[in-house]
Amino acid sequence: MRILVFQHAAAEHPGSFRDVMAAGGHTTHAVELDEGETIPDLAGYDALLVMGGPMDVWQEPQFPWLKEEKAAIHDWVNAGRPYLGMCLGAQLLAEACGGAVRPMTAPPEVGIDRVSTFPDPIFAGVGALCTCFQWHAAEVVELPPAARLIATGPGCRVQGFAIGEHAYGLQFHLELTDTTAIEWGAMPEYAAALEAVQGQGALPRLQAEVASHIGELQDAAARIFGNFLDIAARATAPVQE
Repeated sequence: MRILVFQHAAAEHPGSFRDVMAAGGHTTHAVELDEGETIPDLAGYDALLVMGGPMDVWQEPQFPWLKEEKAAIHDWVNAGRPYLGMCLGAQLLAEACGGAVRPMTAPPEVGIDRVSTFPDPIFAGVGALCTCFQWHAAEVVELPPAARLIATGPGCRVQGFAIGEHAYGLQFHLELTDTTAIEWGAMPEYAAALEAVQGQGALPRLQAEVASHIGELQDAAARIFGNFLDIAARATAPVQE
């Protein structure tokens, strides 16, 4: 498959997902929207992967390209095509398809977490509690019509949702590598959220926390993202006569 990737910050790339895609023989085309790159013709792609970013879905005045991105996501998902959004990518999916996103009323979630999952093909082979990584201060407060909740947590109810059989939004992160925490910690918006939750000088502690769970994170990434690729492959397979 040919997978289109929307990125919103150079440091928020597919990370360990790249290894899963390479192992399956898939190719990717990344579009760095925050750097002014334009969305290509969507017809040539099989699946859409939308990553996180430091901006919020309601910041169209500061980031005018968000409007075009939401329109592309809406059209893609309405056509029943495979979609996976992580963090901001999940929030964009919600808003583009009729849901609502707001700042969290609880403190921002930052660090290693475990979310409760509900039975769904994307979580095949994953336990009822999934180890993940959080770094967000906004949340989906209203799911799109016909969306179903597939993962939840005590601080943020909507940790995962699906629309139809092929579109998924996951509020949490799985795609971490050994350098992700320090790369994200260098972004001012993320650094502020980290210090708001864990106090000044929290980045080294966060790095150590991630390092101690990196095996679990990457195992979950391989399983869940592999499941998504299987879902996408079935959705895009030629119809047999």
